[in-house]
Amino acid sequence: MTKFSKSKTAREREAEIAWVLDILRRWGIRTLGQFAALKKEEVGSRLGRIGLQLWDRAKGKTTRLLKLVAPPESFEEAFEFENEIETVEPLLFMLRRFLQQLTLRFDAIYLVACELQLQITFSDKSAYRHQFKIPEPSNNVEVLFRMLHTHLEDFKSDWPITAVTLKAEAAKPSFQQFSLFETALRDPARLSETLARLTGLLGVDRVGTPVLLDTHRPDAFRMEPFAWQLPEAVEEIEPLPACALRRFRPPVASSMLLVKNRPAYLRSGATHGEVIRQKGPYRASGNWWDEKAWARAEWDLEMENGALCQCHSREDRWELDGVYD
Repeated sequence: MTKFSKSKTAREREAEIAWVLDILRRWGIRTLGQFAALKKEEVGSRLGRIGLQLWDRAKGKTTRLLKLVAPPESFEEAFEFENEIETVEPLLFMLRRFLQQLTLRFDAIYLVACELQLQITFSDKSAYRHQFKIPEPSNNVEVLFRMLHTHLEDFKSDWPITAVTLKAEAAKPSFQQFSLFETALRDPARLSETLARLTGLLGVDRVGTPVLLDTHRPDAFRMEPFAWQLPEAVEEIEPLPACALRRFRPPVASSMLLVKNRPAYLRSGATHGEVIRQKGPYRASGNWWDEKAWARAEWDLEMENGALCQCHSREDRWELDGVYD
């Protein structure tokens, strides 16, 4: 099997092939048969290695192995009712059958269900969707069915149901080694089931984590979903650009000219010049309870030569802490 040089990129190989095709077009060669009729030695002397590789392909002397790519397996069950249903019993019956079929497929490939996605279609073509995060991935039909049953106990709709779809996400089973005196919970899904019951009884806006509002009004808070119920972020936020402080140890003694109690001109053994911009003071103190008490005011300065540095004042003395890279 003949291959192109691995050191070349796909774009470079495409450019080489385009170059060969352009030359063949100028020679009046339009078909593979005309190209294969040429002598191999002459093709190699005029078109080089890339020409020989294309000539071998035209003569059928090379084989290209197919790269088999397994399509992603979908774990989804759907059913369309012949007649519209208005009660939850037929719906729960179908969901239990779905779970039995899905768990059998998971057991065959040694996976477990970590997430369920339920979709209910109504006669007006609208749909209801809900996502179930399984606290501990499992293939136990009773545990999974109890989550669906609890959620649908107080479910109401204005239109009859015509179809239902259940999709499962697979994951590898987790194994946890406990300590000598530590035991696992009897039912890790019990918390999720309890929260589902509370949500159905009290409402979505009354179950979650209370967060205080930025106000002095009494009892001002809002309810946010629990951390494990929040959707995963799809896009990663790029970190802000940062610079490192090259700190001087010990700090460099400096003199500072102040204008309206703000740094205006710095002179030190490391750098000197006019201060264009400044941020501060950032006051810090500690050990006020003993003889090692300290207090200082830190400043970030931008010099006229473009340098960024950090300095501080303490008891009317100025010292240069370092320079930002």
